[in-house]
Amino acid sequence: MLSYRMPGFDHDHPIDAATVAAARQRVLSSTDGERAADTLRLLADPVRVRIVSALHAAGELCVGDLALVLDVSDSSISHALRLLRTAGIVQNRRDGRVIYYRLADSWAPRVLDVVAAADDPGHR
Repeated sequence: MLSYRMPGFDHDHPIDAATVAAARQRVLSSTDGERAADTLRLLADPVRVRIVSALHAAGELCVGDLALVLDVSDSSISHALRLLRTAGIVQNRRDGRVIYYRLADSWAPRVLDVVAAADDPGHR
């Protein structure tokens, strides 16, 4: 451990230079941190995070099916899906008059990690 005087503090702060260097290499950039925070804010809504959970469980659902699964109005589901689609978290496909939604491949693993952590009793 090295001792380092931090500007603005009247005490020495012990540091582990190797650990600090390793953390600095792996920490999110400011831009990536903003993007992650935006995603977490988006998922902070119970309906939206439950939609993610339902799509993970079922693979693909339409608005009406999601409304039945979550016991939420079609309009609430549609609004939430619009936000999730704009953020790139869900994708859709049309089959005649019905639009089906699924998790976007690029987002699924990261979003599901957040959802799974929330469901883990060890994290409560």
